Amino acid sequence: MMYPLVQELAIDGIPVVVTCRVLGFSPQSFHKWKANPISDRDWADAHLINAAHDIHRDDPTFGYRFICDELGAEYGIRASENRVQRLCSAGGILSVLARKRGRGSKPGPAVHDDHVQRVFRAEKPNVLWFTDISEHPTGEGKLYLCTVKDAFSGRIVGYSIGSRMKASLAVAALRMAIMLRNPEATIVHSDRGSQFRSKKFVRMLRNNGLIGSMGRVGACQDNAAMESFFALLQKNVLNQRRWQTREELRLAIVVWIERTYHRRRRQRRLGRLTPIEFEAVYAGAAAA
Repeated sequence: MMYPLVQELAIDGIPVVVTCRVLGFSPQSFHKWKANPISDRDWADAHLINAAHDIHRDDPTFGYRFICDELGAEYGIRASENRVQRLCSAGGILSVLARKRGRGSKPGPAVHDDHVQRVFRAEKPNVLWFTDISEHPTGEGKLYLCTVKDAFSGRIVGYSIGSRMKASLAVAALRMAIMLRNPEATIVHSDRGSQFRSKKFVRMLRNNGLIGSMGRVGACQDNAAMESFFALLQKNVLNQRRWQTREELRLAIVVWIERTYHRRRRQRRLGRLTPIEFEAVYAGAAAA
């Protein structure tokens, strides 16, 4: 950092040897820097840290290991985990999940207002959706499920399952719901999880004309509609046995959602109809 100062003082007529002696390094090191002010390693580190900032901005939950994976997959930058950890630490790039939460720590800010206010009903499809993420243990590690639920019929209109709780998991579930339902100005309500505050998810909402909504921190009642679905899933699938692999649990979840929950499980609030039947009755009435 002192080499540019030596160069500036030399322009003003102060000998390089004198300045280097005062600052405590040899003139040879200055001339070596002058011949090549930025090393190839410094240049590569600068590109890597810029890419790491972009990745972390899109998904604040990413730590250095996930960033290292994304650097290779998305940017074509090959680097060891140790190098990525060193540069991320120097640049202050830390996963929001890894930071210690002491007393008085502030939760992540909401990026949307609460447009639901615990009114979990809708008069027609695609007016109000709920979304959340749950985690489930297997013999291979945790499996994460993100679902999007329509408040009108309780139907799961979008879901995504993966081994990592990333913003892309929430984005994939929302993308499935959009492709299936083609919504217009639908309110999408979630908690303040970092996946739903990520730029990827917010951009997906904005680009498809959807309205984001968020409840308060630590108030599970603000998203009770999703909590009730996860409770049913826990009772009917997860608690039935020990799941050895992620794949067998993933298959069991998909089968239960598509075959049992949507087409066999009748709900009293729907007049003892299944979500699929309830939407079919509504579509017929609306057409008439």
